[in-house]
Amino acid sequence: MAVIAAMTVTMVVAALIIGPAVFDQHMHEAGHGEQPQLLAHAQEAFRSAGLASMGAGVALAVLAAVGASAFVTRRIGRALDALARGADEVAQGHYDQPVRMQPTGRELDAVARTFNAMAGQIAGTEATRRRLLTDLSHEMRTPIAAIQVTLEAVEDGVTPLDDATLDTLRAQTRRLERLATDLKDVSAAEEGRLDLRREAVDPADVVRAATGAAAAAYGRQGVRLELDVGEDPPARVRADPSRLGQVVDNLLRNALQHCTAGDGVRIEVRSCATGTTVAVSDTGSGIAAEHLPHVFERFYRADPGRRRDPESVTGTGVGLSISQAIVSAHGGTLDVRSDGPGTGATFTIALPPA
Repeated sequence: MAVIAAMTVTMVVAALIIGPAVFDQHMHEAGHGEQPQLLAHAQEAFRSAGLASMGAGVALAVLAAVGASAFVTRRIGRALDALARGADEVAQGHYDQPVRMQPTGRELDAVARTFNAMAGQIAGTEATRRRLLTDLSHEMRTPIAAIQVTLEAVEDGVTPLDDATLDTLRAQTRRLERLATDLKDVSAAEEGRLDLRREAVDPADVVRAATGAAAAAYGRQGVRLELDVGEDPPARVRADPSRLGQVVDNLLRNALQHCTAGDGVRIEVRSCATGTTVAVSDTGSGIAAEHLPHVFERFYRADPGRRRDPESVTGTGVGLSISQAIVSAHGGTLDVRSDGPGTGATFTIALPPA
């Protein structure tokens, strides 16, 4: 209303200042300047008609403005009410399309779409959080139960507190420690907080160190481990050698878990103009097509019933997630391929050139 009042005053003042002077000039040009009574009467008629016209125009403008303002305010009010209800729905944990409203305008419609998209992301995050807590509880239960059973056996005198018993307790505590470390690492990697100390690295050296460290475990399980770096030395990549070695370690450990005595694992390192690839192929259990899109998810198991060595500290359930996050942080990719159960699997790291 203040804006309308200011506009009205401005129009009246401008009309009173400019209108009579312009009218008087035209009357003189028309030859009526020597007729003062006629001129005065005409000026008064012009002023009265002008003020009446402006008054009627302002009144109609005010009514139109009030009507338009009420219409727009009502539409905006309905939209804001819908957004407020949507916020309440999200606060109560209902994330399925919380904002429902009729088309109101481009800006408010965009806000509603963005709000619903945000609610969908929150729903996905909440589902991941719940699954993470459930899976974490499951992963922790096994080592905790092993520790508890071992301690009870020692207390009851069933098991002596010898080196073998202490090794079992240490193995399970290391498994818990590794689980905590892995969860911290994968969260840091996914949030872009992973500390990378990059340098020019020969990927063949990293792979040789990883295969050397894994050789004993492979030998105990009767699984062949082969390394092929090609005839030409691979090109160097700019990477954190410790983190890159962690990825190769995880892939070798994962391959061993899916192999039995007599199977084999082969690592190939190749370079080309687009970068360097490290492929870890095994002849183990393989992966069904429906599981392939999920193998890099935290705690995902293609075969929940697959036995794990209870004495092992490996297999925390997040190794592949960490590996993919680390490779992504280096600007590369980590992919998996398998023709199905019983055909083995191949995990391929692709890194850009240095």
